[in-house]
Amino acid sequence: MARFLYVPDVAADVVAWRPAVPGLTEVFHARFTDHVYPAHTHDAWTLLLVDDGAVRYDLDRHPHGASAAAVTLLPPGVPHDGRSQFPGGFRKRVLYLEPATLGEERVGRAVDRPAFADPVLRDRVSRLHAALTPATEDLEAASRLAFVVERLGRHLDRAVTPPDPVRDDRVADRLRDLLDARLVEGLPLEAAAADLGVSATHLVRAFTRRHGLPPHRYLTGRRVDRARRLLLAGMPPADVAQAVGFHDQAHLTRHFRRMLATTPAAYARSA
Repeated sequence: MARFLYVPDVAADVVAWRPAVPGLTEVFHARFTDHVYPAHTHDAWTLLLVDDGAVRYDLDRHPHGASAAAVTLLPPGVPHDGRSQFPGGFRKRVLYLEPATLGEERVGRAVDRPAFADPVLRDRVSRLHAALTPATEDLEAASRLAFVVERLGRHLDRAVTPPDPVRDDRVADRLRDLLDARLVEGLPLEAAAADLGVSATHLVRAFTRRHGLPPHRYLTGRRVDRARRLLLAGMPPADVAQAVGFHDQAHLTRHFRRMLATTPAAYARSA
């Protein structure tokens, strides 16, 4: 589960945490009014969304700008600074990616072109941020990260094209069997992809095409089904949450209400 760290500041609103998702080292949300970053480096890729305002920064001593119109990617080990372009400050969301997610060989390309005006990529990054909470399935966050990294890699390789259609029913059915067998403990996406000999994005696309929904939604639905049976058998909701693989009762309630428009306790009482 993610570990949250809240850091107050007189002229800023900052929230940072370390998600339990392989490939991510930190999530950072902030609103700055007059803060100016001095020149510094990171040992991770910095993936930046600006939601309000705009940021001016120098990367490797060359001036650049970041706004809501683009996704910004700063490479590891390269000096950069940052400041608000306009009075009133800016609000941003940042993901820090482990260096290996995009590779050292792409650092120079990111220095040359650190911003991508790509609505598809921005939507994917924003959805990934929304998935990085303790109440979200780790499988969902890992799936969304895989698609973000895939599209970033294509931008850096100057090869942004629509993905080829994926039809791999054998792999899709094997993943379904693995999810059924590991309903409670869950299944790391990268481990499943490695076991089945395909990429994470290929695995998600194949499963979604074959079964009509992505793997994380299939897993959540199966857990809710089992929770319903246990609730009707008289097991308390808190125990049911643990028995079917949810983090806690609140996590169970969130998904249960989304699926059935009622709470686990009310569902059990209806019997």
